[in-house]
Amino acid sequence: MLPGLRETYVDLHEHPELSFQENRTAAVVAERLAALGYVVHAGVGGTGVAGVLSNGDGPCVLLRADMDALPVTEETGLPYASRVRATTPDGLESGVMHACGHDVHVTALLGAADVLAQGRSAWSGTLVVVFQPAEELGRGARAMVDDGLYDLVPRPDIVLGQHVAPVSAGLLGVHAGPAFAGTDVVNVRLVGRGGHGSRPEATVDPVVMAASTVMRLQTIVSREVAAGDAAVVTVGTLQAGTKENIIPEDAYLGVNVRYFDDAVRARVLRAIHRIVEGEAAAAGAPQPPTVTTRDSFPPVVNDPAETERTRGVFAAHFGTGRVIDPGPVSGSEDVGVLATAANVPIVYWLLGGWDPGAYQAAFAAGTTDQDIPSNHSPRFAPVPHPTLETGVEALVVAALDRLAAPTVG
Repeated sequence: MLPGLRETYVDLHEHPELSFQENRTAAVVAERLAALGYVVHAGVGGTGVAGVLSNGDGPCVLLRADMDALPVTEETGLPYASRVRATTPDGLESGVMHACGHDVHVTALLGAADVLAQGRSAWSGTLVVVFQPAEELGRGARAMVDDGLYDLVPRPDIVLGQHVAPVSAGLLGVHAGPAFAGTDVVNVRLVGRGGHGSRPEATVDPVVMAASTVMRLQTIVSREVAAGDAAVVTVGTLQAGTKENIIPEDAYLGVNVRYFDDAVRARVLRAIHRIVEGEAAAAGAPQPPTVTTRDSFPPVVNDPAETERTRGVFAAHFGTGRVIDPGPVSGSEDVGVLATAANVPIVYWLLGGWDPGAYQAAFAAGTTDQDIPSNHSPRFAPVPHPTLETGVEALVVAALDRLAAPTVG
């Protein structure tokens, strides 16, 4: 299967699509699943695809992959690098890239769907495969659930999935309990009074207000979150002005919050409101700022018992040296919505995707942060081998462990 998997991966990498625009990807998925004998439901939650393979009595296992790409211009130098450009919902033109590895996820799940379909004599039960849109917005899983996903497919007994990460390909990272952080997007509008750049005294400069706010927001984690807790506050966008000699009327900040504990989340959000309002008042803003929270989804909490079971299955299949505990990951995922909506456990693990030689050299030198690009980097480039076969095998062995043994008669 490997040559075909690599071909699929390269094709998906060359043709990335933004959130809720995954039409080509969804069509590829639906066609492959139908050819394998799955009952296919397309257009779920917009562009989501679900396939069902019924194979006698037994448990129902849901395997999930996400499909969307990011507004990032690729700089990997790969021969199959994306050259796609698109306009974001905010009206910005950008390159589009699978900078978070969702092309790996789709390819691996298609491979697992193929293996399990061809190996139906080895298991009994029902397999549900979900290819989800818009994970990057944190809305895709909820969109599929709200669009009646569990009216179309059987309610599963467990949700399983994986996310490629910048660690050595061939490794699997499994962590029980809070495994991926919850997240919120906070949009801020700071209102000033515009005018000529030569007469700042006649204005209230929202650029200076925004700069002060950005710096003050950096103190939340260092001064308001306890050392034993965890949170991240990142200002990812700052937009203001149209010309260097014009003081604009307003400025906009896009703030991202990550957390594992709801009490910490509440504390951080209160601090953001307080700081934004305080900086606006200190600057003499003519009207209060607006602070809006959106694109929120909770932490992914891996069921402890099921996680330990999965860890044992992986250790038995791959060897203990290839299974690690990465600890809680500050990145976020909305896959947990699929589990909580069905009131079932979830196990979600990391899939190593980086060239092992390059990673080990960087690790030995203590330079992984500098030399190994992270997810969302324009230089994020998982290696197809052994990432894809590890991803396929991990999904297959985790699913087979839950599905019933075939009836002998």
